[in-house]
Amino acid sequence: MALTIDLVDVFVDEAGAHGNPLGIAWASPSTRGRERDIVADVGFSETVFIDSVSGRDARARIFGRAGELPFSGHPLVGLAAWLLGSGDDIRSIAVPAGDVRVRADGDLVFVRALPEWAPEFQLEQLDSVEAVEGVDPDAYGRGLHYVWAWIDEGGGRVRARMFAPGLGIREDEATGSAAIRLSAQLARDLDIRQGAGSMLRTHSRYLGQQIEVGGRTSPARTFELG
Repeated sequence: MALTIDLVDVFVDEAGAHGNPLGIAWASPSTRGRERDIVADVGFSETVFIDSVSGRDARARIFGRAGELPFSGHPLVGLAAWLLGSGDDIRSIAVPAGDVRVRADGDLVFVRALPEWAPEFQLEQLDSVEAVEGVDPDAYGRGLHYVWAWIDEGGGRVRARMFAPGLGIREDEATGSAAIRLSAQLARDLDIRQGAGSMLRTHSRYLGQQIEVGGRTSPARTFELG
């Protein structure tokens, strides 16, 4: 039986370019226990499986190439935007890490989370944007590496790249969890340009603890798997 997958790009720029691709599927008995195989077949770093939507609340699970993730930024921003675009007035998505609040602001969609829900990243500040752009991804081995530099420190504008070759990700185009960690460390709102041109925004003001990350998500395109 074919599985319908919706594909979106998360954290696209104002022209709808770049962004991190995401697969979205409804969970069912036919997907249970096959999530990692489905992720491999879809070919993206992560796919999110929707368990339920009831009123303003949804439940979902996120799977990457190595297995289930309790929290991940770009899948939740992408799922929230997809649900809102489908007519669901969603305000919360429950994942294993906790309940993630959702907010829309024009064409931007944000999710809110505790920084400790995100994986630990090695946050490495470099001296210049040129230094960030000149980094060789193959210079990094195990771990999650987020290298960054100020474009405009006063304006909170950052240039960043993320490498996780140990997880099979030579370079990640847009990493919401890393943006959350960086915003928490700096204790300020950020506009981040990552990868080839993806755009992420963070707000660090929620309760002095939670960080909001968001951006634009492309319209969905659908294909059948299997």
